[in-house]
Amino acid sequence: MSLTPWLRWHAAPPRLSSRSPAEMVLETLMVELAGQMREAERQQWERSKAVRKICTGVDYSWLASAPRPAYDLSPGERLQLEDVCAKIHPSYCGPAILRFRQLMAEREPEVQEGSRLFRSVLQEVLERMKQEEAAHKLTRQWSLRPRGGLAPFKGRARIAPFASDIRTISEDVERDAPPPSRTWSMPEFRARKED
Repeated sequence: MSLTPWLRWHAAPPRLSSRSPAEMVLETLMVELAGQMREAERQQWERSKAVRKICTGVDYSWLASAPRPAYDLSPGERLQLEDVCAKIHPSYCGPAILRFRQLMAEREPEVQEGSRLFRSVLQEVLERMKQEEAAHKLTRQWSLRPRGGLAPFKGRARIAPFASDIRTISEDVERDAPPPSRTWSMPEFRARKED
């Protein structure tokens, strides 16, 4: 028995990945797209095989093997999808994959429609990211405001409840006058009479 495998196992520790999170998201999303397109192509081939069997009435499937993948993304389309994938934040990668899988299972699209469906899912995720970013900025702005929670009110109207021509509740009580039709906790405000 050779000891070479044991020596190699202890020789070099595994290196950690030096890729950035954006690169890993890009690679993960593109691998998911390729896998889903292969699956869509296989399902399309199975459907066409079933249709041929129904039309001809004879099963020759034992003669034919599964075809090689025929559909591939064009370089321009691949670059566009990679550009959109690079904008996806790592925390949105999983939900994007789940949404794409869900739509592929519901619609069972043709292979050529898979990339358009993938692009629409990525656009949905980017929109959600923008909405959540805007909401986060708004809550951050509100949290930075004064303790009352609202911006200071700067109105033109000045209220001076202690002016001499404004009657207060305490004056009404002291004079034994009947209470006016107003709230007792608020002073009565009247416009000045011009002479």
